[in-house]
Amino acid sequence: MTSEEKKAYLLLKSVIFHYHGLDDDERENLNTTAEELDGHDELEWANEFIAMDYFNSFERAREYLNDVVGDYPKEKRVMYIDMVWQANNLKGYVTELEATAMLKLAKDWNVEADLIELIKKLSQG
Repeated sequence: MTSEEKKAYLLLKSVIFHYHGLDDDERENLNTTAEELDGHDELEWANEFIAMDYFNSFERAREYLNDVVGDYPKEKRVMYIDMVWQANNLKGYVTELEATAMLKLAKDWNVEADLIELIKKLSQG
């Protein structure tokens, strides 16, 4: 993964986690992901991005991600949104706020139907 890809993935994951308030498990998940990706600088960047204007961070991230991720091949866009869905689902559920945020991004990236199919497959076992 390039530094730009790490930034996009960690910002995506972080902004979804922050959407309802970051908890300790989610913070640990972000740190683990940064470790796995060798992306500590990129996570720090994502945290600073969110902290700059916490209240509007989702919309700002959405704009940034649309510019970056929107140009990725469809498979990669689906992979990003799926990885974040899976990470959110580690706690056993995805909140309505998180699901709505991910659906908005999936719609922006023209992969909404793909996300819905992934969710259906996951819910069937």
